Amino acid sequence: MNFIYSDKGICLPRGFRASGIHCGIRKNKTKRDLALIVSDVRCAAAALYTSNLVKGAPITVTKRNIGDGYAQAVIANSGNANTCNANGIEIAERMCALVEKHTGIPAADVVVASTGVIGQPLDITPIEGGMDELVANLGYDNSVHANEGIMTTDVKTKSVAVSFELDGKTCSVGGIAKGSGMIHPNLATMLVFLTTDVAITPEMLKKALVCDVADTFNMTSVDGDTSTNDTLCILANGMAGNALIDCDGESFEIFKSALHALTSKMCKMIAEDGEGATHLLISTVTGGKTKDDARKIAKSIVCSSLTKAAIFGADANWGRVLCAIGYSGADVNIDGVDVDFVSSAGEIAVCRGGAGVEFSEKKAKEILLQKEITVRVTLHDGDASAEAYGCDLTYDYVKINGDYRT
Repeated sequence: MNFIYSDKGICLPRGFRASGIHCGIRKNKTKRDLALIVSDVRCAAAALYTSNLVKGAPITVTKRNIGDGYAQAVIANSGNANTCNANGIEIAERMCALVEKHTGIPAADVVVASTGVIGQPLDITPIEGGMDELVANLGYDNSVHANEGIMTTDVKTKSVAVSFELDGKTCSVGGIAKGSGMIHPNLATMLVFLTTDVAITPEMLKKALVCDVADTFNMTSVDGDTSTNDTLCILANGMAGNALIDCDGESFEIFKSALHALTSKMCKMIAEDGEGATHLLISTVTGGKTKDDARKIAKSIVCSSLTKAAIFGADANWGRVLCAIGYSGADVNIDGVDVDFVSSAGEIAVCRGGAGVEFSEKKAKEILLQKEITVRVTLHDGDASAEAYGCDLTYDYVKINGDYRT
């Protein structure tokens, strides 16, 4: 399948406009803190949420609003998570009502999300005051502005899209994400908003999303913390004009492949932008007994604090990789594990059959000093494979989170 990537994000699919402004939730006036995404027509909608028992009020409201499988707009703020607040539900509902007041889109067709500090009341006043500007700035080429509106400690925007052919029609799937800290596998793991002009039923859209996250967002970890507001939402407005996808088949498989091409790219962008990160860490596992075993091993490696610290120091301490494999809970023959470190500077074998082999520390250092590092694990237990995404653990991670609230 030929996928063409674009930086137009959520605005590449037909019929989607976006906006992002600074309304005053955040003190820094150079930071956008409010975002809006609207479709020209009502969309099939599907979403997944954090597995944390402590959930932000917007999740409750969004679940209710898209319970019928449809939505037409997304409003999201940064700077305040609207979590653990006595009036949190009321504030989230008022945000939806403001969208209806200023766009005509029913409040019940609005996805609402918030991100930022937990446990502080969210004042609706700056959001109310910014709605005129937010709606006036809606545009078919404003994906990055909306992306900036949901960022917290992120350094880089994460706006990307792919286009592809389906039923002779050019279709697109686009997305924006925020995610830098409190990123850990367990459903969604950040704020991600996806759009597509593909015609697909809500049921098949949800099926595609659930299938995809198992190998993308649920395989991404920065620091082992699962946030309270994690939301992954996709809107499909059908404006590409393809035959409606309402069952399994070739068209559904093509759509799933396009979705995966987009989300796997977004996962790497999120991991690379981990708080304080200097390296993107990718763990690939082949030869696993089962898919579940391969996933457990890949995730265990990118979640290992000791492995992450070794990557930061460009230290080829492969024993930490073996250690992470050993406690992963996977059914694996440790005596059959091979490990290689791979980057743009080359690759080097450091372990064969569960034991160390001689290698050049100098060459290993050169490989591990590159921006993107792959820990390649080859098992000899079966034919299952998996890939996970993470980053190194640096001094700056502690600095960023030591005074995050104050």
